[in-house]
Amino acid sequence: MPSKRRIAILGATGSIGQNALRVIRAHSDQLELVAAAGGSRIAPLAAIAQEFQLRQVGVFEPPIPPGELHGSFPAQTQVVTGMQGLIEIATHPDVDMVLIAVVGTTALLPCIEAIRAKKDIALASKEILVMAGEFIMPMVREHGVQLLPTDSEHNAIFQCLRDEPLRTVEKVLLTASGGRYLNTPVEQLASIPAEEAVLHPNWSMGQKISIDSSTMANKGLEVIEARWLFGLQPEQIEVVIHPQSIVHSMVQFRDGSLIAQLSPPNMSFAIQHCLLYPERACGIDATLDFSQCLTLEFQPPDQDRFPCLRLAFDALRLGHTAPAIFNAANEIAVSAFVEKRIGFLDIPRVIEFTLENLPILKPANIETIIETDQEARRISHQWTVS
Repeated sequence: MPSKRRIAILGATGSIGQNALRVIRAHSDQLELVAAAGGSRIAPLAAIAQEFQLRQVGVFEPPIPPGELHGSFPAQTQVVTGMQGLIEIATHPDVDMVLIAVVGTTALLPCIEAIRAKKDIALASKEILVMAGEFIMPMVREHGVQLLPTDSEHNAIFQCLRDEPLRTVEKVLLTASGGRYLNTPVEQLASIPAEEAVLHPNWSMGQKISIDSSTMANKGLEVIEARWLFGLQPEQIEVVIHPQSIVHSMVQFRDGSLIAQLSPPNMSFAIQHCLLYPERACGIDATLDFSQCLTLEFQPPDQDRFPCLRLAFDALRLGHTAPAIFNAANEIAVSAFVEKRIGFLDIPRVIEFTLENLPILKPANIETIIETDQEARRISHQWTVS
């Protein structure tokens, strides 16, 4: 890498963003943080702005009037707010790569504008391709930018596929831990409290992603994302339960060979791979120790236990606006579960109801996708309050 790669992070205060900061600190000779955005928490954003002497910082939902924000940040840091602020950070003229680590669909428009501004994308927000993959991937090719997958599973597939032509791929195998309730009797799932469901056995993640892992809706979103990232057909994507979360995914080639990517369940490995790509530098966390006993287990997912996964495959096969409906319905259902308005087993029921009660359309443009997302949220909300 001839000079420092200049980075902007959307979602700097979340778990992905915090791990990215660790990578940038460790490789400050190659990486420079130029701009960052967060939701509403001023103190951690201010600390990031001070440490990295940021040129621009964004507060998506400022808890105080925007005019009063500047006193919380260094004098040299420009403060922007709202959706327009995220777009300004994503298209900042001094930025080479945008790490998108915002949970949900908030970063869809900033991602589109960053691609149009010819910024490389490190993508950790799977919802963007789930909603609009058929529009985003052609834009990536049109503008000649790189879109590097930062989710551990998709990053693993990306590494396994390197220099291999797509025609040689039989299928990809996305691994899933199975979440906290892999072995819990199905009859006990109805009484699971949200406070418990947010505790993942292997990963340190945000609230929604941890719950999505327990229902395997998260893996369903990854299945849909993989279709767009790698140009796969639904029948070329398989999910396998791997409780240890060490094999992050595998690729099976038509000659029967399988290539896997292994590392500890720590996001720093995938994040560093993307931020420094194509170079490899010393990792910031300890890797696997094969002088110790290591057990790797694999099993097929139980469709009765994980109906969200089945619904995601259904949405993928239906295509068009169905994946956007699946994603929106899941977000509303998880919020309702956290707010104790519905039970754990109601999450897939909300998704199925919404898929059945909203027409599947071939979207003409991004605006159609956004309208579908909003309508799906309305219908899902109706279920949760009825």
